[in-house]
Amino acid sequence: MTISLSKGQRIDLTKTNPGLTKAVIGLGWDTNKYSGGHSFDLDASAFLLHSDNKAKGAEDFIFYNNLIGGNGSVEHTGDNRTGEGDGDDEQIKVDFSRIPAHIHRIGITVTIHDAITRSQNFGQVSNAFVRVVNEESNNEILRYDLGEDFSVETAVVICELYRDSQGQDWKFQAVGSGFQGGLQALCKNYGLDAQ
Repeated sequence: MTISLSKGQRIDLTKTNPGLTKAVIGLGWDTNKYSGGHSFDLDASAFLLHSDNKAKGAEDFIFYNNLIGGNGSVEHTGDNRTGEGDGDDEQIKVDFSRIPAHIHRIGITVTIHDAITRSQNFGQVSNAFVRVVNEESNNEILRYDLGEDFSVETAVVICELYRDSQGQDWKFQAVGSGFQGGLQALCKNYGLDAQ
């Protein structure tokens, strides 16, 4: 049975789902009709964060040009340039058993590629969601629908996965925090210099 979360809510992932080691983080969205002349290209990314909640280098940033990180524990399955169709538009796979001990949190984000040039923002995006699926059983564990809270933002932190205080189990937090400035703003937020 899927658990639906609201912005700000947290839930145990691995403690309440014994045996969960491999999860698929599925992200999806639709774009509203508009006459801007450009198609939308939304991109999912994962930031692997150390104890200070910062990424330290390129190996901690998983996206369409760097598909695998964290010693193979986090994998982006590839860029969907149109967002057409139902279901997940992009997926990030996480193997909790392989995440390096120095990684305490994983930020899952979505940005609009070339948003400024194309005059696009998340106010033109609807039905955005994230869901966590047990990769081995294909059962959906939870879902967070973002709603229509955004207007001018060009990047959104969708959710974060984080270790509990003992460092053994992983939890999920529905974040839904928007940024102006696209990928550069997100990288700066997470301690990386993106040029």
